[in-house]
Amino acid sequence: MFFDFKSKVQSIFDFYKSSASIKEAYLRSIDIGDGDVLLPVGYCHQNDDDLINKLTNWRNKNVTVFPTQFLAENKSTKKWLKATVLDNPGRILFLVVNSSGVSVGHIGFNNCTSDDQSFEIDNVIRGDSQSKGIFSKALKGICEWARTILPVNSFHLRVMNENVTAISFYERNGWIKDKLIPLKKTVENGIVSYVETNQFENADAQFLRMIYSPKVNPSESLILTAGPSISALESSYAYDAAKYGWNSSWSKYLSRFEHEFAEYVGADYALATSSCTGALQIALMTLDIGPGDEVIVPDETWVATANAVRYVGATPVFADIELDSWNIDAKSVENLITSKTKAIMPVHMYGHPARMDAIVNLAKKFDLYIVEDAAPAIGAEWKGQRCGTFGDFAGFSFQGAKLLVTGEGGMLVTSNKDLYEKAKKIWDQGRNPNKVFWIDADGVKFKMSNVQAAIGLGQIQRADELIEMKRRVFSWYEEGLAEVPGVHLNKEVEGARSIYWMSSIYLDQSIDISREHLIDSLRKQNVDTRPVFPAISQYPIWPCKQETQPTALLVGQRAMNLPSGVCLRRDEVMYACEKIREILGK
Repeated sequence: MFFDFKSKVQSIFDFYKSSASIKEAYLRSIDIGDGDVLLPVGYCHQNDDDLINKLTNWRNKNVTVFPTQFLAENKSTKKWLKATVLDNPGRILFLVVNSSGVSVGHIGFNNCTSDDQSFEIDNVIRGDSQSKGIFSKALKGICEWARTILPVNSFHLRVMNENVTAISFYERNGWIKDKLIPLKKTVENGIVSYVETNQFENADAQFLRMIYSPKVNPSESLILTAGPSISALESSYAYDAAKYGWNSSWSKYLSRFEHEFAEYVGADYALATSSCTGALQIALMTLDIGPGDEVIVPDETWVATANAVRYVGATPVFADIELDSWNIDAKSVENLITSKTKAIMPVHMYGHPARMDAIVNLAKKFDLYIVEDAAPAIGAEWKGQRCGTFGDFAGFSFQGAKLLVTGEGGMLVTSNKDLYEKAKKIWDQGRNPNKVFWIDADGVKFKMSNVQAAIGLGQIQRADELIEMKRRVFSWYEEGLAEVPGVHLNKEVEGARSIYWMSSIYLDQSIDISREHLIDSLRKQNVDTRPVFPAISQYPIWPCKQETQPTALLVGQRAMNLPSGVCLRRDEVMYACEKIREILGK
């Protein structure tokens, strides 16, 4: 699926600029430390005469730093704010507000819809008064904000080359000189403008282009295995749900989240649950799977897949996995089908889709249900079709380490109306919808709260950019671990589009140190990793003992997850790769 960077930038900028009140604007502000914030300038500011006057004075005080040099008036400033900032899809402006609530200047981005996915710092203006160091924090904070909510590749700015004070400030804050851009001076109606030209000869002035390249030491703090991206979108929804989402509005965000989630994955119906495990259990209950029945699950997965089977009284039967995808092997599944088999539960391991056409063919051949455990695979695709839409039901997870998070939580989806209605009754504790407080069927209490759903709504609206950021992290590992003998990344197979929820490696038997030694050694270098799940048939909790499947056992013993948080920096990934190479002697 094509990722439209331009439309995502526009959507996010529109949200930050759409504040109808100063309260909304502050709810969308960016914390830069010590109580100071970047306050997005929105439509609520258009009629703020005091602010317009302040912006005009700041402009005139710093007129020589602008390529177009004229003395502004409040009328022209108001027009500029509306036409050039608020109505410009690739531009955003923030007020720099100190901890006392005083606006001391502004900073923004411009030209943010370029094909190279770069952002340009723009309109860095200090006001009449300022807190010490606040603009250094603002400069760092605005870049950090952008890179953790969008897959921005780089940051740059242009500054008049004779503005040595500004250049020195930028250099102290991690910006390096890139190139000079010649400018030609023009005068029209008394207004002096400097426009870019290709000719250095006879140039009247020059822009200095600078690139953000902060000096950071990735080893200074632990590089975590997982971590979400939370923006003001989720925060503002959660605030609204916490303050107003009660009584008649108790399901406002639940309904929106369910609807938008179903639409995103391509299903007709969705039920928000307290966990993916609960969603899978409801699915099995809806399909009348219980004691005496068998459900085939992969031997390599999180325990919840098989536990959901156990919770309904059925027996999980463990199939082997494919070595290239780490997902359930259709050949192994077919060998395990008996007269007791009622369903197959494929897992899209670590965000990599299973080969679902083979599973669908088996289900049709043997008249079996399919319940997809798509917990880590929101947005993943098999041959162009979204995971979660191949079977009778699918469950997804929003646990705190997943791509999309609500703290804890899950979603059950289906496109079968009858199954949805039955599942909904079970989800509602078996309540008869036509009689008050009347229970006439088995049910469970696995519901999500409205506040959680508010966070989930913001997350699903940002799913595409978060997936792109995950895939970018994996591409960095591909670069950093290229041609390391014995180390194999869990790369998507032909026909698959993985979301790379986890970037993982498999150590083949040519590696002469154990996975545990590598994990422990990386931890000492402040690189957090974890082993993949062991083959779960080994656990003593299952009703029937089954011999562990060989490929699942091998992967469970020799594979591991690398730092994969959506907000990781490239230098952190490259540091992890460097340490892996050092420890392995490669």
